[in-house]
Amino acid sequence: MGHLIAIIVVVAIIVFLLVMAIRIVPQAHTYVIERFGRYKRTMEAGIHIMIPFVDRVARRVSLMEQVVDFAPQPVITKDNVTMRIDTVLYFRVVDSKLYAYGVNNPMLAMENLTSTTLRNIIGELELDETLTSRETINTNMRTSMQEATAVWGIETTRVELKNITPPAAIQDAMEKQMKAERERREAILIAEGEKQSAILVAEGRKQSAILNAEGEKESQILRAEAAKEAAILQAEAAKEASIREAEGHGKAIVMLQEANAEGIEVLNQKKPCPEVLQLKGLEAFAKAADGKATKIIVPSDIQSLAGLLTTMKEVGATPSPESDGV
Repeated sequence: MGHLIAIIVVVAIIVFLLVMAIRIVPQAHTYVIERFGRYKRTMEAGIHIMIPFVDRVARRVSLMEQVVDFAPQPVITKDNVTMRIDTVLYFRVVDSKLYAYGVNNPMLAMENLTSTTLRNIIGELELDETLTSRETINTNMRTSMQEATAVWGIETTRVELKNITPPAAIQDAMEKQMKAERERREAILIAEGEKQSAILVAEGRKQSAILNAEGEKESQILRAEAAKEAAILQAEAAKEASIREAEGHGKAIVMLQEANAEGIEVLNQKKPCPEVLQLKGLEAFAKAADGKATKIIVPSDIQSLAGLLTTMKEVGATPSPESDGV
């Protein structure tokens, strides 16, 4: 029984020593190991074996980026304006040994370093520059902080000015200044708008007058062209009428001449006797005498024509043999 207890005790001690000897380091962490109070090594992420009661974990260090928000610090600008500024510091540990042994209290050291660096940078700037140069201040602070914290195994990644709070009197003056500036810009915009409106109205009137004049001009041109076209058409119509009338007279004369020629041809074919010709001449003389001529030429054989008429009258009055027998 005593041997069994001893075995159990030995096994328990061995298990305890194994548990003490095995160390598992999480991801993004490191363990600083000391042996007999002196730095021995730095354990990275993973499983490690250490000697129990000889080696010990002096410090557990996180390698992830960390954020520290420092309380507002009073600073004085170059033009003697006191304001309060609070900063936000972003950093990460790059050397666990320097971080463990470089400074006693890294957070307090970085807070005080941030405060003094901020005072030095703001002391070289005036109030307006301080309010408008945040990016420049952030860059200068990060550069200064990086040089100072590198010996502590710390890398300063970013420094941001979270809030800049000037005195109440300065804030009131700035608000009044901004209000006056906004009112000035408003007045300028109103004046520019009225000016632009007047210009547009004048331009509209000018364009309207131009368009009216152009419209009147076009109307006069169109009326003149229409009158011209009407005169041309009337002249052409008169010309065409004259041409057609002349053609009609010409055709009438031609037809009359043709009729006379045909009549003469028919007379020639019939071979009229002298008495018929004298009768035709008498008809022509009667027509001439019946006209409006002021002078009449009497033919020399007018007596023979009269005798011819008398003879024809007597012939017409003589009864035919058939009438005597009735």
